[in-house]
Amino acid sequence: MSYAARIEEKLTAAFQPVTLSVEDESARHAGHAGSRPGGETHFRVHIVSAAFQGLSRVDRQRKIHTVLASELAERVHALTLSVQTPEEAAR
Repeated sequence: MSYAARIEEKLTAAFQPVTLSVEDESARHAGHAGSRPGGETHFRVHIVSAAFQGLSRVDRQRKIHTVLASELAERVHALTLSVQTPEEAAR
């Protein structure tokens, strides 16, 4: 299973998102720190979930990092996160 698929599966299970997109941006970072042959090192994640209601931006990101701890330890070097509640996304 690809890392993008693993990320999507874990975030879906943990947060039941209304919207979730996981984009592999590794090609844009070739030659940069953390880059590896075959990619799957740099990802952009946009997630909208009611599970983030009442949490600060930092707490939301911490929750995501906790869920993805094994991916971050194994291969994923960078995550760019956009984390919103449904109300925030509707604005």
